[in-house]
Amino acid sequence: MFAEARGRQQVGQILRDYVMLTKPRIVILLLITGFAAMWVAAGGPPPLGLTVVTMVGLAMSCGAANAINMWYDRDIDAVMTRTQRRPLPAGRLTPAQALRFGVVSGALSFLVLLTVNLLTALLATAGLLFYVLVYTMWLKRSTVHNIVIGGAAGAAPPLVGWAAVTGSLDWAAVVMFLVVFIWTPPHFWALALFRGEDYERAGVPMLPVVRGERAAKWQILLYSLLLIPSGALLYWTGTVGRFYLWTSVALGAAMVVASVGLLRERAPQMDWAHRTFGWSLLYLAAVFLAMMLDVTRV
Repeated sequence: MFAEARGRQQVGQILRDYVMLTKPRIVILLLITGFAAMWVAAGGPPPLGLTVVTMVGLAMSCGAANAINMWYDRDIDAVMTRTQRRPLPAGRLTPAQALRFGVVSGALSFLVLLTVNLLTALLATAGLLFYVLVYTMWLKRSTVHNIVIGGAAGAAPPLVGWAAVTGSLDWAAVVMFLVVFIWTPPHFWALALFRGEDYERAGVPMLPVVRGERAAKWQILLYSLLLIPSGALLYWTGTVGRFYLWTSVALGAAMVVASVGLLRERAPQMDWAHRTFGWSLLYLAAVFLAMMLDVTRV
């Protein structure tokens, strides 16, 4: 009985490690933006079957990109405190297992989303390839602009969700993409402020490490200011009402307030860095929820 229990425990750990490869918390956040885009495109709740297939395919695509990212970044994950417990640096999975899982998941995600329509499958796969080839393998280790350009990959799910419902893209989907794209740098730079030693040790040229904390804080403030007009743009596409407009403005203003608090904070204090990072997560979820609550298209 002891051996049987130990075997079940080992199987459970292996399954947890494969789930960890997908970075599930990030995937959930991306699915929220994709689902909200489906809701707005449909003018209300999208068909259940379409939603399930699209969310499963999108989750597989995002998870595949993250798994391949962990495979490629296993060397720097091993020296960063935040990532040392991941399956590869901890030795619980082999690089070959992680790469195989990522490639197979990515291929299956394309086939799943192909049952929705070709554009949806192509957009999801483009996001996966951009994250792996452009961000992970090129930008992340080579330029301080890694997060700025690489943010395009994380901004793809709204395009996927919109295309799943309509079979096409329009300006509302582009605006949703823009919101996530502009949100990404201040979100990750806030994290990099209180994880700066990790990135410096790993040789990753994050903005706070290369240009200094002060320069990073000013950039966080600039991008937070840009969130206000970019979020408000969706109102003028005719897909959402004034409740969304004022909610998005208020949420963006709160990001600016957090950024100002961050700018006034002096090292070694990192309270506002943690607050700004936490608020950025709340901002993204809340602004896409507001879209769903105030959709006007019928």
